[in-house]
Amino acid sequence: MDFGSKTCGVAISDPLLLTAQSLETIKRESANKLRRTMARIEEIVTEYNVGEIVIGLPKHMNDDEGERVALTREFGEKLCRRTGLNVVFWDERLTTVSAERVLQESGVRRENRKEYIDSIAATFILQGYLDYLANKEAEA
Repeated sequence: MDFGSKTCGVAISDPLLLTAQSLETIKRESANKLRRTMARIEEIVTEYNVGEIVIGLPKHMNDDEGERVALTREFGEKLCRRTGLNVVFWDERLTTVSAERVLQESGVRRENRKEYIDSIAATFILQGYLDYLANKEAEA
């Protein structure tokens, strides 16, 4: 997931945990209204038989953790309590930049990019985590 102040980009992996696919962007009216977002995530967890949740951690480029990191960790803790699933925080630096580049190279008009950018960033976050798991397994 790419958790933002008014959106939450969601990606899902294939059953073999090899590839990540963009799923959707959950929108909310204000930063502190999470009830519908949580409910939608619960629906996704059930529908796709999710076993673990990966949330991008928005650290600064110098590795500092700002207010967004604290809010993201709080959101992850709430998700863990609500779903009972393990929540993993994964470094998301430059994922939005990469997502913007992909949309630009794909010819998506600037005014339409907002609709897709968060779920594509979530895809990059999840793919990074899946690649890490695959490399970890290969080393064992």
